[in-house]
Amino acid sequence: MSVADLARKGDTAAVAAALAELAPEQRRAEVPALRALRKELRDSWSGSPDRWTALLVAGAGCHTSPTAAAEWIGSRVFEDRAGWRNPLLVEVIERQPVEWRQVVTARLAERRAPGWGWSEHFPLLEYLVRSTGSPVPATDSFTTQWVRERSRPEPRHRAFGDLPPGRDLHARLATDPFTPVLAPRVFEVPDLAGELEGPWVARDDSERWPAVLARLAADGVLDRADLLDRCLARLLRGGGRPNDHRTYLTVLRALAPTADEYAERARTLLALLSGPSTTAALAQEVLASLDAAGRLDPEVLDEASPTVLFRTEKKLVRAQLGWLDRAARTAPHRAGPVVLAAAGAFGHPDRTLQEQALKVVARHLTAAGTAVLPELRAAAEQLDPAHHRRAAELFGAEVQAEEYRELLPPPPQPRPVPAPIATPAELAEELGAVLAGDTGLVPWERVLDGLVRHAHTDRAALAEALDPVLRAHPHARDLGLIAEAAAGRMTVDRARQVADRSYRHGSFRTAWSTPFDQQTAARLEEAVLRLVTRPLPYLLAAPTDSTGSIDPVVLVERLAGYAALGADPGPVDLGQALLRVAPTTEPAVIAAAAAVGTPAGDRLAGWLREGGLPRRPTVVRAPSGGRGRDGRRLSTTRRLIDQEAAGAGLPEDAERLLDTADRHLRRRDVWWTPPAREQWTAILPHHREETAARLMERFASAADLDVRGGADLLPALAEAGGPAGPAIHLALAYGLGARHPEDRTAAVDALLVLAARGDLDGALLGRESAELVALGPVKPNRLTESLRVAADTGAHGTVWSVLVAALPRLLAGEPPRGVGELLAVAADCARRCAARGPIPEVTALAARGGSSRAVREAAALQEVLAG
Repeated sequence: MSVADLARKGDTAAVAAALAELAPEQRRAEVPALRALRKELRDSWSGSPDRWTALLVAGAGCHTSPTAAAEWIGSRVFEDRAGWRNPLLVEVIERQPVEWRQVVTARLAERRAPGWGWSEHFPLLEYLVRSTGSPVPATDSFTTQWVRERSRPEPRHRAFGDLPPGRDLHARLATDPFTPVLAPRVFEVPDLAGELEGPWVARDDSERWPAVLARLAADGVLDRADLLDRCLARLLRGGGRPNDHRTYLTVLRALAPTADEYAERARTLLALLSGPSTTAALAQEVLASLDAAGRLDPEVLDEASPTVLFRTEKKLVRAQLGWLDRAARTAPHRAGPVVLAAAGAFGHPDRTLQEQALKVVARHLTAAGTAVLPELRAAAEQLDPAHHRRAAELFGAEVQAEEYRELLPPPPQPRPVPAPIATPAELAEELGAVLAGDTGLVPWERVLDGLVRHAHTDRAALAEALDPVLRAHPHARDLGLIAEAAAGRMTVDRARQVADRSYRHGSFRTAWSTPFDQQTAARLEEAVLRLVTRPLPYLLAAPTDSTGSIDPVVLVERLAGYAALGADPGPVDLGQALLRVAPTTEPAVIAAAAAVGTPAGDRLAGWLREGGLPRRPTVVRAPSGGRGRDGRRLSTTRRLIDQEAAGAGLPEDAERLLDTADRHLRRRDVWWTPPAREQWTAILPHHREETAARLMERFASAADLDVRGGADLLPALAEAGGPAGPAIHLALAYGLGARHPEDRTAAVDALLVLAARGDLDGALLGRESAELVALGPVKPNRLTESLRVAADTGAHGTVWSVLVAALPRLLAGEPPRGVGELLAVAADCARRCAARGPIPEVTALAARGGSSRAVREAAALQEVLAG
C-alpha cells in the first residue's frame, strides 16, 4: 500500500513505518499523490484529524529537499491541526541529517505567524532549534511565537521538550537561553505590543513583560543600556496600533532611567516631543527636570519650545510655558531667549494660551532688555485682537489689526455633463468602471443613457463590446442587468421578471429601498422592458448638469427628436425629466415646447408655464417624545417639514416620493441604514427643501443616534437649486451636531456653500441649533467644534450670524455644560467682524460673577459687543 493510501486511512504509525523502509527516490515519487490528497481533503472538507496528521507526517518524510519539506510542514492547511504535536513527526524529521534539519528549522522560523493556530507549531520548532544546535532564529515570526508561548500563565501539556523552569514569566525568561537574543527584539517586531500586555498574561503588573524586562536588565540577563536605547528608538519610530506606544512607555517607566542615562539621550528625548501626547509629555517632563538640575544645554529649551508650542494639546503647551517661566526665574540671563520662545505661542489658536504666553513675556521682559522688542512686535501680529491692547502696552507700539474681510468659498459654478458616450467601446469601458464601484451620478447616468442609445442604433456592435464586461461581472445588478438587455441577452419573460415591482421577485428593489431608491428602480424597470420590446432612442431624463438638472432648451430638443422619430416617451423617464428640468419663464422656450406638437411637448410647456412642481405652504410639526436605543432624547426626530407636493399626474413612484414626508420616516430601532447615494439629491435638483424634508430622519440620526454618514448629502443639497428654507436649515443644524467628525465636516462645507450663494439664513440656523441643544440631540461641544472650524476658514461674520441668534435661547435658563467654549468662539467672531450691540442673556451671565469658563467668556463677549 502506498504512503498516500496509508495517509488516506489516517494511520500515522503505518505512514512513519513505511517511510523508514523507502529510499529517497521512492519517497520523492510519493509526493504527487500526497499533493493530490491534500487538495482533495482541503476542497471537500472531509479530512478527519487523523487523516491530516498522517498526511502531514507523510509529506514531511517524502520531501527530500529541506526547503520543500519546510514548505509542506508550514502549509496553511495544517495550521489548525494537531499534527505538529505528534511525536511521529519528530521521529520522521530526526531521520534526516542534522544539516537538513537545520535548514527546515530556519525556513519554518521565517514563515509568518498567521494567528493563534501557529502557536500550536512553536513547541516543535523550539525543540528543533535546541536539538539541532541551530542559532536562535531572530525572525519576527519566531519572536512573536516565543512571546506568546512564554506569556502563558501556566505551562500547557507539551508532547516533547519542556518550558524553562518556573511558573512565572521572570523565572522562565531568566533561565531561557532564547531570552538574550529574542527579548531585545520585542521593540522591533511590528504589532507585538499587544502581546506584551494582553489579557492572557499575568494580572499582576509586576509579572507582566514591561516589569520583567526591567528586572532582567537589573539582573544582568539583558544589557540595560541596549534595552533603554531600543525602547526609546521604538517610541521615536512610532507606527503600529494607536496605543502601542503606551506599552513601550510602560517599559521605559519600569526601567526607571537615571538622570545620567536620560542626559546622555537628551537629543532622543527632544525628538520625542513630536510624538503622541503621552510620549511627548514624558519627554517634556524629563527634559524640564534635567534643565532644572543644570544637566541640559540651554539650546535644548530653545529647540523644544517651537515643537511644543504649536501642538494642539493645551496641557503640553501650558507645561512648556511653565518650563520657560521657571528657566527665566532661575537664571535671569536666559530671559531673552525665554521671552522670544514664549512668543511662539502668540499664534496658537487657543486665546487663553496666548494670554498665558503674554504673561510669561511680561514677567521677564525687563530682564530680557529692549533688544527683543522688534521680534516681539512682529510676533504680536498673530495675537487674537483681544490681546492687542495688552501687547501695545508691553511692546511700545500699537498692533495694527487688518480691516476685516469675510472669506467664503466661491459659489459653485455649473458643471456640465459631458456629451453622450460616442462609441460602444467607450461605453463598455465606462460600464466596467461603474460596475467596479464608480457609482457617482454623472458616470451612472451617462452609462444608462449610453446603453439605451447604442441599443437603438447598433445592438450588434454594442453586444460585441459589452461581452467581456458582462463576463467579468456575471452577477452585477442594476446597470449590469440593463446592459444584458441592451446586448440582446434577455428574453421578454426574463425582463418582466427582472422588472417585477416586488422586492421579493424583482431585481431593482429591496426591503430597505427608500422612496428615492424606488424612483430610481422605476426608471431601471421601465428601461429594461423597453430595451427588449420597443427600444428608446435615448433618455429624456439624462442630466445636463452634475447636480442632476436638465437644461430646458435641451429637453425641448430631445422631445423634438422623439417626435421626428415617432417615438413615445417612457412615462417614468418623462416624469423624471420634468422633476429635473430647470425652471424658466422664457416665453421662447415655452413656445418651443408647445410647438413640438406631441402630448409630451404640451406637458412640458404647461409644466414650465405653471412654475414646475406645485407645492403647498410648509408646516413645521411640533416635537414628539420618545427615547432612542442609547437613551438620548429623540424628541426632534419627527420634526419634519411636511411639504406635500401635488404630483400633477406623475408616475406612481414619483407620486410616492412627493407624498407627505411621513412616508419617509423610518423606525428608530432598525439595525441598518442604507448608505446614501448621490442619485437621491439629483431626483429633485431644483427642490432641495422637499429632498431635505424627506431625508430628515437620516440627518437626525447623525446626531441623536450617532449614525456615521448621516450628513454626507448636505453639501450636495447646498449646491442644489430651489429655496433653502426650514428643512435645509434644520438638516444643517443636525449635521453641525453630528457625532462623527466627517459628518460635521460635511455640514461645515454645506454651511459655507449656502453662505457663499447668499442662501444661508443665519438667524434661522441659530434658532434651530439652539433648539436641538435644548432638546438633547445636539451636544454643545460638537456644535462648538463645527462652528469653530467654519470660523477658522475666515467666515467669522457668517458664524456670528448663527451665534447671535443661538445664544439667547442657549442662555435663557441654566447654561448647558460646555457653553463656555461656544461663547469663546462667539467672542472671537464678534471681535473679528466688529459686531456691536448687547445681548441681554450674555450680559446676565457675565454679571453672575465667579471663575467658571462660561462666566469668563460671557464677560469677554460682553466687552467686545460694548466696543
